[in-house]
Amino acid sequence: SIIQIAATVGGTVIGAEPSLHLYQLSIPCNGATGVESAVATLAATKGVVAASSNFMLKLAAITPNDNFYANQWALQHVRADEAWLIARDNRIESDRTGQGKWLAGFCTGGAERHLPFAPAARACDNHAFLPVATNIMSTHDADLLPALQDENHIIAERREKLAQWRASGQAYPNDFARENTAGKLDELYGDKDAEALEATPVAVKVAGRIMLKRLMGKASFVTIQDLSGRLQLYVGLDAVGEEVYADFKRWDIGDIVGCAGTLFKTRTGELTVKAETLRLLTKSLRPLPDKFHGLTDTEAKYRQRYVDLIMSEASRFTFAARSRLVQSLRNYMTGHGFLEVETPMMHPIPGGAAARPFVTHHNALDMELYLRIAPELYLKRLVVGGFEKVFEINRNFRNEGLSSRHNPEFTMMEFYEAYANHRSVMDFTEGLIRHAAREALGVETFAYQGRELDLSTPFARLTITGAIRKYHPGFTEAQLADPAWLARKIRDFGETVKPGGIGSLQLQLFEVSTEAGLWEPTFIIDYPVEVSPLARASDRDPEITERFELFIVGREIANGFSELNDPEDQAARFRAQAAAKDAGDEEAMYYDADYIRALEYGLPPTGGCGIGIDRLAMLLTDSPAIRDVILFPQMRGE
Repeated sequence: SIIQIAATVGGTVIGAEPSLHLYQLSIPCNGATGVESAVATLAATKGVVAASSNFMLKLAAITPNDNFYANQWALQHVRADEAWLIARDNRIESDRTGQGKWLAGFCTGGAERHLPFAPAARACDNHAFLPVATNIMSTHDADLLPALQDENHIIAERREKLAQWRASGQAYPNDFARENTAGKLDELYGDKDAEALEATPVAVKVAGRIMLKRLMGKASFVTIQDLSGRLQLYVGLDAVGEEVYADFKRWDIGDIVGCAGTLFKTRTGELTVKAETLRLLTKSLRPLPDKFHGLTDTEAKYRQRYVDLIMSEASRFTFAARSRLVQSLRNYMTGHGFLEVETPMMHPIPGGAAARPFVTHHNALDMELYLRIAPELYLKRLVVGGFEKVFEINRNFRNEGLSSRHNPEFTMMEFYEAYANHRSVMDFTEGLIRHAAREALGVETFAYQGRELDLSTPFARLTITGAIRKYHPGFTEAQLADPAWLARKIRDFGETVKPGGIGSLQLQLFEVSTEAGLWEPTFIIDYPVEVSPLARASDRDPEITERFELFIVGREIANGFSELNDPEDQAARFRAQAAAKDAGDEEAMYYDADYIRALEYGLPPTGGCGIGIDRLAMLLTDSPAIRDVILFPQMRGE
């Protein structure tokens, strides 16, 4: 807590805004050296505090000088996600009684307000007032402060323009009907020369966001952007009239305009619309980032995806490609006779995967429900009901950690086919992945993060122990069958050994030693029963299942198996999972009595698979992190 933080330097909290994590500490000290010592002590404590309480500190210290505090600008400002906590004018204004005040600025998106704190202690040589901001995720250099002040000034100016626009009675019209897009016009007329366009005038109506603007007296050029691309407009005083031209000169980069006119080619050969009418449709109150760099802060890209999409053609391409990818998967499935279905997203019993669920409450029914962690059990109920080939592209929710490969809300496609098994499902999955690559990229061999990846050759198939030995030829079969050796080796890789039998230990060693090295597409097969509660046991070895996972570039892309359709075996495995949950395993499955009842009506021999759409999108768009392919990834609160 902040009290504990203060105690580390023998100080007390004398001012607070807890909702903003802003505090003021009074620290006994001996001149400037004492202040520096207090700052150093707190900075050294920061790591401990961060580890225990998820706090980080950023300090702005005021140095004593001749029995009063000199006016000083903040040494630094800090940032919690996108909420700016600015130690803006940490000024102690002392009078002869030693009383003073502390001002801190709080700024979110340009809306700034000041927080006065009145210190209880005297401002004299033997006390220092340290403004402290806690729960800070990252810091920026103090030279960003002028930029923020400039942005606030720009926003204020634009609000004045908006007020004038409102006063005209023409603000935010919705009667402009766009008839043409930039990309289509370039496709149809980009190759025509100036003479052809002049001989046969082409009337167009376009709309878009102003991205570039060049004012040149009585004529100007503007570049607008829509989803399909960019297009230049030529705006002449004679064509649009004095009043419109005067208004146009006051419009800003980022404003959205509508234009009607005719096409022509400039002397440099650029396709351009000669504006005959021009209207402001939407006022942009916030300035766009630098046109050459866009959003350079990665976290800002994720949190303000709308700005990222405006500025980054690469981001627009990524998400358009993702959309095409999902559509290509859907077409592939329906083309192979699968029926697309929808299953519940709120479950009375979470099932279909080993994961910690999100919990919610249904008020009308007064019952606890869980957000879906997987649709598997509902899809297999449909196979019981006679829908023999089904699939669902679905959103799943798992209350787990965040990483470059994990987001708590993610997209999967799961499919199930009666009278199929894990081998035929592997074959189908392999064809599906190749199809997705061809649809997205036009090729089956491409580079991912600078390294070549070949999907055209048959995917390798290795057992867990076979994969370990391939990448670690020094490990012997005898060692891989020795639980004590496996546990020791797992610890050698820096991981904690989870309880389990020989199969679980082999899987743990595979995950820490081998998984990341599976660059080329590889099916890992023969998973142990103890970690595969929904998969059918192998006829040749009851300790393993007919299960596979597909790895590409060291990441799991798909997971499938021959489905367990023996209701008594499934009930026994559910009971084992329930016992594990009672013993403290939060990711173990619940006992699902209704699913057992469905199996008792008879599930035909069935094969199924789940494919991670987000990770597949990462692969096919050359994206290093899952947040790069999710439009609005989960972030810490602002």
